[in-house]
Amino acid sequence: MSQMLSMVVPVVLLIGWATRSRYGLVLVTGVSGAASAAVTAGVWLVGRWSDADRWPGVVGLFELAGLLLLVVLTLRAEDGRACAAAVWTVGGAVSLWLSRFAFASGPEFVLTLFGFGATFSLPAVLIGLYLRGLDEGRRSAVAEARRAQRLELAHDLHDFVAHDVSGMVAQAQAGAYLAAVDPVRAVAMFERIEQAGQRALASLDRTVQLLRTEEGTGRSPQPGIAELTEVTERFTASGGPGVLLELPDQPVPREVSGTVHRIVVEALTNVRRHAQGARRIEVRARCGGDWLELTVMNDGLASDPAGQPRRGGGSGLPGLAARVEALGGTFEAGANEQVAWCVTVRLPLAGREQPERPVPPTRTGTGVRERSR
Repeated sequence: MSQMLSMVVPVVLLIGWATRSRYGLVLVTGVSGAASAAVTAGVWLVGRWSDADRWPGVVGLFELAGLLLLVVLTLRAEDGRACAAAVWTVGGAVSLWLSRFAFASGPEFVLTLFGFGATFSLPAVLIGLYLRGLDEGRRSAVAEARRAQRLELAHDLHDFVAHDVSGMVAQAQAGAYLAAVDPVRAVAMFERIEQAGQRALASLDRTVQLLRTEEGTGRSPQPGIAELTEVTERFTASGGPGVLLELPDQPVPREVSGTVHRIVVEALTNVRRHAQGARRIEVRARCGGDWLELTVMNDGLASDPAGQPRRGGGSGLPGLAARVEALGGTFEAGANEQVAWCVTVRLPLAGREQPERPVPPTRTGTGVRERSR
């Protein structure tokens, strides 16, 4: 009869494992531990096993392995008082398991039981807690990555969509006037408005698609210095002032290149919004030593008080300043004695494993693109 009791816990473990999705892992673990302790008490009443009873011993080893595995899985997946109670129940059952055999009795045997339980239960508890810590760290890293990605997407919307939309507004205002005095030029102006609207819609579509995708895969490479020629050409063609564009002719790291592109786009957008009287814009990016120095200047009248950075009106400049500081650079924006507004940035040229080379020098609308010496 006592040997038949050795099959009770394995059966309970199999049934519990099959129904864990319905009742929960904590309940399965607690019931299995209680069943093991009950079997031990039953063996005490019916008769303890001897050294000759090998079958109950072999089955008992599988029973211990199953209980300890439940402890690991429960601590990894669950938390709270119910989880602690279930683990304590299993730990007590494991400690009492050795008392099913008639080895000895007395205080020394009690100490042996505690040592036996600690030897098997403590490693299982530590492994379970360690695995739970790894899972929580992984979830935290994923959540932080998704948060950073959403912030990046928000910056994309501000930098690129706002640039195109502001250009559409400026061209629409000019087109309303040209429609009455020069219909041919008005038609060309409205075609450029259509192209800018399509670019803005494409940026919105990409952003929405990335937000819908759980892992955010498939994101296209971000534009960099090489695309600034096209940006300035579109800016001038949409009625903006001439842009003098000077770019470096040496490799630039991708992160630095993308940051420079963002800063120039934001600066041009701010010129269209806040310095509509500007007649000339200078964009100069020069590499000196281990640093890239970028300056964007315009001669228009700023809408903010002189010498005060325009940081309260939007999130563009503060976001760019944070990005530059994250790369280890410096960011300054404000009026000075020579121009109405100037943005000055210094970025470290660290890590050029995957550099981006700008396109050869070309002319951009009414402005000129030069190579820095």
